[in-house]
Amino acid sequence: MNSRYILPLDGVTLADVSRVGGKNASLGEMIKELGGKGIMVPSGFVTTADAYRFFMKETGMDTFVATTLKGLDTHNIKDLAKRGEKIRKAIVKAKMPKELRSEIAFAYTEMEKKYGKGVSVAVRSSATAEDLPGASFAGEHDTYLGIIGIERTVLAVQAAIASLFTDRAISYRVDKGFEQSTIALSVGVQKMVRSDVGASGVMFTIDTETGFKNTVVINASWGLGEMVVQGKVTPDEYLVYKEARAKGKLPIINKVLGSKLSKMLYGTGGGKSIKQTKVVATKENERDSWVLSEMEIRTLAQWGIEIEKHYTARAGVWTPMDIEWAKDGRDGKLYIVQARPETVQALRDRAVIVEYTRHGNAPVLCEGMSVGSKIATGKARVILSPKQAHTFKKGEVLVTDMTDPDWEPIMKIASAIVTDKGGRTSHAAIVSRELGIPAIVGSGNATRKIKTGMDITVDTTGTTGVVFKGILQFSTLQHNIAHLPKPKTSVMVNIASPDHAFEASFLPVSGVGLAREEFIIASVGVHPMALLEYKKLSSTLKKQIDAKTRGWDDKVAFYVDRLSYGIATIAAAFYPRPVIVRFSDFKTNEYRTLLGGDAYEPQEENPMIGWRGASRYSDARFAPAFALECKSIKRVRDDMGFDNVIPMVPFCRTLKEGEQTLMLMAHEGLVSEYAQLQGHRRSEKAVPVYMMCEIPSNVLLAEKFLDMFDGMSIGSNDLTQLTLGLDRDAGTLSYIGNENNDAVKDLISKAISACKRRGKYIGICGQGPSDIPEFARFLVQEGIQSMSLNSDVVIKTIDAIYKTEQSLSRN
Repeated sequence: MNSRYILPLDGVTLADVSRVGGKNASLGEMIKELGGKGIMVPSGFVTTADAYRFFMKETGMDTFVATTLKGLDTHNIKDLAKRGEKIRKAIVKAKMPKELRSEIAFAYTEMEKKYGKGVSVAVRSSATAEDLPGASFAGEHDTYLGIIGIERTVLAVQAAIASLFTDRAISYRVDKGFEQSTIALSVGVQKMVRSDVGASGVMFTIDTETGFKNTVVINASWGLGEMVVQGKVTPDEYLVYKEARAKGKLPIINKVLGSKLSKMLYGTGGGKSIKQTKVVATKENERDSWVLSEMEIRTLAQWGIEIEKHYTARAGVWTPMDIEWAKDGRDGKLYIVQARPETVQALRDRAVIVEYTRHGNAPVLCEGMSVGSKIATGKARVILSPKQAHTFKKGEVLVTDMTDPDWEPIMKIASAIVTDKGGRTSHAAIVSRELGIPAIVGSGNATRKIKTGMDITVDTTGTTGVVFKGILQFSTLQHNIAHLPKPKTSVMVNIASPDHAFEASFLPVSGVGLAREEFIIASVGVHPMALLEYKKLSSTLKKQIDAKTRGWDDKVAFYVDRLSYGIATIAAAFYPRPVIVRFSDFKTNEYRTLLGGDAYEPQEENPMIGWRGASRYSDARFAPAFALECKSIKRVRDDMGFDNVIPMVPFCRTLKEGEQTLMLMAHEGLVSEYAQLQGHRRSEKAVPVYMMCEIPSNVLLAEKFLDMFDGMSIGSNDLTQLTLGLDRDAGTLSYIGNENNDAVKDLISKAISACKRRGKYIGICGQGPSDIPEFARFLVQEGIQSMSLNSDVVIKTIDAIYKTEQSLSRN
């Protein structure tokens, strides 16, 4: 049969966007160009834009639509809804032209010959202006899943045509400057992947929050994919580092187990209904299990990289991708069901950094995952249904359970969005990024804690987004890093939380001068010795630990994985720039706050100068836990390929402690055998190991310590307190604790000289250079190799260091 209005899906490419829309063109392109690389895309057929125009003209809907939309103001949400509903009803009620119906029936029958009688199909809308750079119509049009039979397929195609005129699609086109009459719709009819008995999700070849380009972000949940796309579940999230592929590695650098409380399945609707899905609660074992195996995660990531590579080559410019995938529960195979260019982070100007600073605090109403890095204020309005959209006023904060595309008309006039459900790739997250407004998703209780009319402040500048009661003042400061001077002194950044690493990677720094393990261990929430001795614990404590370690049967593996993921994320963010990772330096009072910690930690009157740092590592009470830290760094360096990670030993009081620590590291294979250290001189081929220089003994015995270690990083806070005989945790004498003290500066000068004399690394990690200009001047004058700072002061300190260098050179 020669078809005027239908094409096989494997017969279209990106060159056919004007005929079949971006979505269908993309699917056909992947089938034709990437199938040979093992990327699996379900086939089917498409109705063309000509079919849409034929339908609209034959039924008189083209004139009807133009008349109905005349004089439309999209900001009048009530009127928009009224007109949109009128158009959609008319299109669905219109009689499908006989010629078009016959061609759809024939094409479906051909699919039955290939896949079997009553083949289940997905019917997807594909507008001719969607999925283009600068115009992402994600979720603006409708998809119908699990459609079986000719009659339902015809009805679904007609309903998909009607979805070109949903409220959100009409509004979106107006905002993007598209004339309603120039848009056409193609409909794709694709073999349904049985993800209803399998799994599905989305994948981005860019970090959706920061725009970090070297990672693939995968979200996964059980059942049909609409639950993830619409943000109705909190899915699993997996991060894969792209650039290590050149080394033959594709490391998973993070895994987060989602709650996955529900899933979408096929329903049992009869008759001509095309609503063939239902939502059910997941079982406990599904919630506590990973949706994808590590092999499947890597397979999807590999596909994502290949898709990005192909689209980048076609576009002639880097084109990160937004991809939907599904796993068929029947054949166990993975499939790509949609791919389009990512249009938010890809277009962001990375040279411009805007800092938001909140001034003051207030009671916290709720917390969730941050989307964006901004602060917004306004009156809250709690809305649980789009039917209440007419009550929403411009500038208010939208608080709801979750959003879907029907919410778009009010989302675009909101100052911020807060939802109970959803993850970082949910509808609310995607749209808020595109709109450039802050959002907090997956709060769990926002609609219960926030009341309509409340004045609130939404702060997403941290990894955890916070909603404060009341209007808090904040300020913004814009920097263009392209115009910053470049000082001779290396400027590095301190990283505590891996969640901040991708954003910080865009700072003009030489690497990470201090990556703290403590934040990662605190996020684990369980004392490592309790995990090592899990079998000996009480049943009550075991239950508490089980809740913390969902997804892991092996409690020790949980600790090593979580620590490895945290370190790897930081290492990936800055690769190949050096990342100095300090072994744990929790004090006993801090370790006691971890689950099970009170059984393993003594009560100390002064933990600041107690059992901490290197003194713990060779102690039988903690040595097994230190071995896990060594295993984690070795895994990151060797297995994941991040050879930019440099381990650093904190609070090493004596030469013996240094020697014992290196022997323990050698025992775990992290450094060369200690026997190679002839006369305490380390082999040139060994993994570099630095030490913190934060105790007067480190300076007084610097030459001997440098026989063992490859460099020093000055911890000015601890060095100051121990030089001046005070406890920096106690505020009584805090006025004395100043790095600019002559005694402290004398010790620092000696440490710098010793390292320079030996040709070894010497840096400083602390706030002193930022807070005390004359101290920074002193460090530059002494020839410090690098200064590592908190990210919020990097920009201003670079400028200060440069000016200091210029001043010194003139003198």
